[in-house]
This record gives sequence, C-alpha cells and structure tokens, in this order.
Amino acid sequence: MARSITDLDLSGKRVFIRVDFNVPIKNGTITDDTRIRASLPTIKYALDKGATVILASHLGRPKGKPNPEYSLKPVAARLSELVGRPVEFAEDCIGDAAKAAIERAATGGKLVLLENLRFHAEEEKNDPAFAKALASLADVYVNDAFGSAHRAHASTEGIVHQVKQAAAGLLMTAEVQYLGKILEHPDRPFVAVLGGAKVSDKLEVIENLVPRVDALLIGGAMAYTFFKARGLPVGKSLVEEDLLDAAREVEQKAKARNLRFELPSDHVVAPKLEAGAPSETLDVTDPAIGDRMGLDIGPKTVARYREIIAGAKTVTWNGPMGVFEIDAFANGTVAIAKAVADVNGTTVIGGGDSIAAVAKAGVTNRITHISTGGGASLEFLGGRKLPGVVALG
Repeated sequence: MARSITDLDLSGKRVFIRVDFNVPIKNGTITDDTRIRASLPTIKYALDKGATVILASHLGRPKGKPNPEYSLKPVAARLSELVGRPVEFAEDCIGDAAKAAIERAATGGKLVLLENLRFHAEEEKNDPAFAKALASLADVYVNDAFGSAHRAHASTEGIVHQVKQAAAGLLMTAEVQYLGKILEHPDRPFVAVLGGAKVSDKLEVIENLVPRVDALLIGGAMAYTFFKARGLPVGKSLVEEDLLDAAREVEQKAKARNLRFELPSDHVVAPKLEAGAPSETLDVTDPAIGDRMGLDIGPKTVARYREIIAGAKTVTWNGPMGVFEIDAFANGTVAIAKAVADVNGTTVIGGGDSIAAVAKAGVTNRITHISTGGGASLEFLGGRKLPGVVALG
C-alpha cells in the first residue's frame, strides 16, 4: 500500500484531501451522514498536525455544469457541526473563489470545503489542466475517497501526477488493508455471502472469489438466475436470462474446486412486492410458487447459512438476502447480519444495502470493517485494479 497521511509532515501545509461526501440530500437536508463521518479521523488528524485542510468531493451527477440541487453547501454546514469549528465554503473548486476561501481558512478555522468537483466536466474526463488547477491549491495531496477510487478522474488520479507528495488517508488505508487481507491472506475458513438483485452486478466478484473462499452462500433475487439454470420453478422472480450459462459455469467451477456452494433451499414467496402482500414459505423445488415471486430466504436456509457462517474465521458479505426494506421480507437479511456479527474473526461488509441491513439488525458496531465504497469494494473484490489506489503507488 502507498504511504499513509501519517508518514507526512503536515505542519503549516495546505493539504488537499479528496473525500467521498456523496451523501443523500433531501430538500437541503442530509438524510445519512455516514460518509462524512467516515473521513473525520483523517480530517481531524490533519488539523491536529497544524495543516490547513482543503476538502474536495463530488455529489450526484450534475453532468459537468453547476446545479444548485447538487451543491455541497449543506455538507459544509453538517461538517462544521461534526468537527466543532467553522468550515469555509468555496463557491467553486478551482480559481479565485477557491483560493480566497483557502486564504480565509488559513487565518481562521483551517478547514475549507470546495464546491462540487463535477460542476466541471473536466473532472470526469481526467483533464490534466483541471487536475493541475486543483493541485495548485495545495502542498500535499491525500486521497481518502475509497468510494471513488474505481474512477480515473482528475481529483482521484490525475492530480497525483501534479503534486510533489501524495498519500492515502486513514479510511483509504483501512479499506485497502482489510479488503486486501481477505483476498490475499484470509484466516480460514473464509466464507463469502453474496446477495442483491442481479448476478450481473456480482459475476466478476463471484468468479474472483470462487478460487479463494471455502464457502460461497448466495441469497437475494440473484439466486433465481441460478435456480432457473438448474431448471427449478422461479415464478415471477427476477431472472437474468442472458446469464443462465454463466450461472452454470460458476457452479461447475465451484464443484471442480470442492467449494461449498450454497443456494437457498426454501424461500418466502408473495404475489407482489409490497407490505401486506400475503406470503408463504415454500421449498425452492415446490412448483406451488405459481406466478408469485421469491422475496426472502426461508428459515431452513437461514439455519444452514447461520451454521456455515458460525464456523468461519473470515466473512465478507455484500448484498441483502431479500427485500429487507419491507419487514415481512427482512427476516433472512437480519438473521444473516446477526450471524456475521457473531463471528469470532474478521468480518467485512460492503455495499449500501448491506450497511443498511446491519444497521437495521443493530449490529453495526460488531462488524470488523464496513466498506464505504459500494462499487469500489465490488471491483476490488472482483480483482480489478482501482485507478485511485494505483496512482498512490
């Protein structure tokens, strides 16, 4: 891993920290500040070392031009509350507005938040001149935005080539260490639990994990593509028809490796996806599913998965076991969250839905590491090199 922020002399320096403050905002109010909190240790570390801290992030998809709906201004207000000091807000991320805000911060609260990077189309194009304009604002560059590390953008990749010193923030370092450890040196048995809607979202991850894990447990709607590939009744459940061959291939590879590859044995079915819909638990081989759809794993599956997870020393989990947002179909996901929390070993959770699931189960503080980067953690676990990580060296 690249050098860490802790390896740098920050005293009196202007430190540009790329953070991931891409938070949900409704009517000007932040509805979940998890991503802001995740970078607080890095921000506070730099402030404590006497740096003037310049924070930069994207928010949403403003399509390369200013859009008040995607302004980071509400984030500046929330950040100020969290750090207990004033935050200068720059109306732009480069140029005179940015420089003036940095000057104000240098003689005041030492903290600046620049306006949305994606208000400039050059950010996503990784334009060298734009990267240079960002770099000119600071003496040192730190990347703490693991959630954006899979994108080769000006603020995550291009800027590194324009600064004398670059390092990883505390969050970035932790992400790469934990995810790297489970891929390269996991304590065994190593169990992967994958759920969510689509096999296509996780196929690369499944293929990269098959040679590495001791057991692979599948849940959520993605299980139905595997069921269809086996010729089982799936009713109106979500199936990716174009991936049936890929599903069969994954099973063959797992078999060849003597890998414990598990699909649900029972499921909760309902005629439609809504609260109050009449539901029934059936074995997955039961044609009584008719034209209903599977919306959660059943109790037999929960018991079997719980038993396999209990014997693990390393667990990675990405994706819910059912439509856990509706209480009637949340039992499987909540049970798996609790089982993962009970593991006596290393547990790593990634993906927004899995994070919400452990919160719903009340076990967030019992997970070893919760990855803030949904797409980035999936690509990392899928074996891809992340541009934002590679650039740091």
